[in-house]
Amino acid sequence: MMVNNLFLLAIAASGWGLSLATYRYFARRYNWPMGALHADLPAIPILIGVVSLLCGLGFAVAVGADLGGWIIFGCGILLAIFWTGFLRVGSQISLFLAPLAAFMLVIGWFAIPLGFGIEGWQSKSPAGLFKPKEAEERIFDR
Repeated sequence: MMVNNLFLLAIAASGWGLSLATYRYFARRYNWPMGALHADLPAIPILIGVVSLLCGLGFAVAVGADLGGWIIFGCGILLAIFWTGFLRVGSQISLFLAPLAAFMLVIGWFAIPLGFGIEGWQSKSPAGLFKPKEAEERIFDR
């Protein structure tokens, strides 16, 4: 198992997405306050939450059980329980955090097959982060 940024983003996207998708149910059941979007247009936060959840779980499935897919799934559920159960009204920020985490996860996930490596990013210059692996290998072959 390798914990990297994409792993953490998958946990965040699935946890915040699940929290966002289920918040209205718990808020109505336990008489918690809801934001205007949850109260007036509940389909929008639920849709944002489900899409973020699916991005995180899709990455967990792509990674596989051997490389931590189950850990992403479990930690996402724990994050959703914490975020919804303990923060309650603070979970409204999931409207911004869930799609942001899902977007960053998808961008990072698609960067891997395009040749933009995720290893060694700590030691590269900012300009070197945006070069494909092939260009980097050609530079060092000279």
